[in-house]
Amino acid sequence: MNTMRFFALPLIALLFMAISHLGQAQDLAFSPAPPPSSDGTTVDQGIAYVLMLVALAITYMIH
Repeated sequence: MNTMRFFALPLIALLFMAISHLGQAQDLAFSPAPPPSSDGTTVDQGIAYVLMLVALAITYMIH
């Protein structure tokens, strides 16, 4: 059990680092009106998946 707790924090830190890199990876387009790359439902679904992973990690650490 202690070994699992030892690896839980680095895994969560790695998850947050990956998410922060995804947010900074957008390229600026020089056209006046670029077409939308995704609709709102895709963004909402991505946020939902991230929140579910965070809830799973917190539940795992508490249990």
